[in-house]
Amino acid sequence: MLMKNSLISDLKKNIPQENVLDSLEECYAYSQDASNLKNIKKNNIPDVVVFVENIEQVQKVVKLANKYKTPVICRGAGTNVVGACAVEHGGIILNFSKMNKIISISKENMTAVVEPGVVLGNLQREVEKIGLFYPPDPSNLAVSTIGGSIAQSSGGAKSFKYGTTKDYVIDLKVVMADGEILRTGSNTIKNATGYNLNTLFVGSEGTLGIVVEATLKLIPKPQSKKVIMAYFDTVKEAVSTVNSIIEHQIYPSTIDFMDKNAIQTVETFYPANLRIDKESALVIEIDGFDCSMKYQEDIIVNILNDCHASEIQISHNEEEYNRIWTARRSSMGACAKLKPNVTTDDLIVPREKLEALVLGIRGICEKYNLTVCMVGHVGDGSVHPQIPIDYNDENEYKRFKLAKAEIYSLTAKLGGILSGEHGIGIEKRDHISKVINSVALDYMRRIKATFDPNNILNPYKIF
Repeated sequence: MLMKNSLISDLKKNIPQENVLDSLEECYAYSQDASNLKNIKKNNIPDVVVFVENIEQVQKVVKLANKYKTPVICRGAGTNVVGACAVEHGGIILNFSKMNKIISISKENMTAVVEPGVVLGNLQREVEKIGLFYPPDPSNLAVSTIGGSIAQSSGGAKSFKYGTTKDYVIDLKVVMADGEILRTGSNTIKNATGYNLNTLFVGSEGTLGIVVEATLKLIPKPQSKKVIMAYFDTVKEAVSTVNSIIEHQIYPSTIDFMDKNAIQTVETFYPANLRIDKESALVIEIDGFDCSMKYQEDIIVNILNDCHASEIQISHNEEEYNRIWTARRSSMGACAKLKPNVTTDDLIVPREKLEALVLGIRGICEKYNLTVCMVGHVGDGSVHPQIPIDYNDENEYKRFKLAKAEIYSLTAKLGGILSGEHGIGIEKRDHISKVINSVALDYMRRIKATFDPNNILNPYKIF
């Protein structure tokens, strides 16, 4: 307790006092993220929450954390679903919501320089005003922050055509565990000078350093976009359609998936005129030059008909476009209305194994008497099983944990990995050895020890 009081006292001497929260109620509010982990214990609550406003303040906090050997857990909007910014061993929550400035947007260089607290959706709107485009679009883009998306290497529906966050980070300014500042790249689109440190920090979940500024690559904004929703009577027909589209050399920006449970749940709580009698659906977005849209649409509709799509809906205006996408993005929110708690996952397999993964997850959940709503970015081979449960029901929670272990084992058996865009955090660390061999894990631990010898940066996450 004496050390905790000394830490808080030193923080208040170095950071404006109104930015330092240390009451039990205030700290409790920041102990969890969207993973909503079960059973918060006393040491799962941070000692203090610090709202930083600039890089110098971040450096001061990190140096004090080193002095007191206390953990530092970075937090943006807290929307990650793997416990990556949940608290296990007390420490400092470093909140970046006040470092939310878009520092610059360069139309000539096609880059944006941003602070970590910038909301991703806000950045997208600002760059689109000058005809540019930042494609990564996680479902929670209305609130998720750039810092969080870099920490988790987030993706989204447009990953199929445009890639994920890691493909757009060209430079980072990182506060290291000793308070020093590291630059990982440059303000150039290409860089083959030394090791690529960008890809080391993107997806490191705040365990190697603290991102305090990011330079992001932008691309030209497509002139037009349109969404097509196609329904199928079987999962197999929906999945095989993905390959048919690719084989015809049409490259949609998005090929997303919803199973019957997801369709029905969304339509119950957020009516969008979805066809609830269908076994599955694909959400396909096309974009590009105005003159190409009808050509792309005609080819895709022909493919869908050849692949036995039982019904096709096409957006003809912005309202219809937004209605379909709101329905798809509402899947987890709708699922949350079924039970007091909801969990989501992020599994990815080679596309040829996608049907086996979807049907296998369904079978496992039936075995353990669990409801599952499945959505995903099937163009990438990615599936997000969303399972509503009641954490207070001990029997149901036990069945849920057994099901998750089997789902991860199935994913590994199919040649997949445990995360394509959410990260590992607390939730999946016990299973990471199923998909990463011991030699690779050993090198990851060595990298962690080299960058963070006192183990203060988001300790015990990932492994």
